Amino acid sequence: MSLSRTLILLLLIGLLVLRYIWWKPTAGGTNPDVLPTVLWHGMGDSCCVPLSLGAIMKLIVEETKGGYVRSMEIGGNPVIDWQSGFFIHPNEQVEYVCKQLLLDERLAKGYNAIGFSQGGQFLRAVAQRCPTPPMRTLVTLGGQHQGVFGLPMCLTLSNSACEYISRLLNSVAYSEMTQRNLVQATYWHDPIMENHYRLGSTFLADINNELYLNEFYIENLHKLKKFVMVKFLNDTIVQPKESQWFQFYTSGQDKVIQPLNESKVFQDLRLMKMEKEGKLVFLGVEGDHLAISKAWFIKNIVPLLLEK
Repeated sequence: MSLSRTLILLLLIGLLVLRYIWWKPTAGGTNPDVLPTVLWHGMGDSCCVPLSLGAIMKLIVEETKGGYVRSMEIGGNPVIDWQSGFFIHPNEQVEYVCKQLLLDERLAKGYNAIGFSQGGQFLRAVAQRCPTPPMRTLVTLGGQHQGVFGLPMCLTLSNSACEYISRLLNSVAYSEMTQRNLVQATYWHDPIMENHYRLGSTFLADINNELYLNEFYIENLHKLKKFVMVKFLNDTIVQPKESQWFQFYTSGQDKVIQPLNESKVFQDLRLMKMEKEGKLVFLGVEGDHLAISKAWFIKNIVPLLLEK
């Protein structure tokens, strides 16, 4: 057997070991008095790695004394699940997740949801597009609800390199091919060329009601008991970090952040109604992107999962 075939065989065996030993998309389920929790991972992650979402699943089961937890695995295997963070269009992923949630009888009476980074806006799309089974509380950890405009850790590059790459991305982000093949392009939000963004974005502009007012989206979003947005105050990945609180640059420039209640999306999703009802919750945590401690999670997130 050639070396390459041996390596492929070892990889396949390794994936099978991961899948059947510790790659478990569901956990808990012995406590029927607690609403189930659904998780959705971010870019470069997957549903069940023990040092990542697998640890979060275990923690939730422990703190809810056996509550049911499901971490969404896109495509049904570890390889596709990881690739989905980069190469499977969010609309396809959301449709897949909606079908999986509907088939899970343990979610029929409702569930809480926690999205990590881009998984946050994907779960919001689930809430808006798929009201059955009902999502009760949505928690987004570092979700980019108004998109991103900038390169992660750009200061590690020279200014000229940053500017060049940004210009390059700006020129191709809204092409049909880029939108179809790169997940991050679907929530790339150019505040200087807003029309290009609205007409070219094949995901974010739609769920933010920036193309036309979709009353179905508004109605479903408002069914949430709470919409909790967590911003990482020292975030070097999400630009601008205020997008995690549904804010963004004032249109026409990329320096000044517009207050949420003055933004178009605040009107288009009628978030003022949710704000008046006390459904919008904004939490801030010191640290870089997704850098949360076990103690912080237990203190701030677990109580939301225990609410009746």
